[in-house]
Amino acid sequence: MTININNKEADSLTRAFAKVEGVGITEAIVIAMREALERRRNRETPLETAARLRAEFGIELSDQARNPLPRSIYDELSGED
Repeated sequence: MTININNKEADSLTRAFAKVEGVGITEAIVIAMREALERRRNRETPLETAARLRAEFGIELSDQARNPLPRSIYDELSGED
């Protein structure tokens, strides 16, 4: 499969990264994408995301909201007994 970079900045950055890593352009792209995905996965946990969004929108959880619902509620919603 051919990789075609039409953006001058992207091409320049890719070539600079490949030179620093001592690899070809394709391998440089693979390394960069793996690192970018790993950073995004580790940026924050789902609980941290929820806390950040609650703070951003001024939402406070009550003590009742902090407790998970009993399984029977989910069973009722799904139609199972």
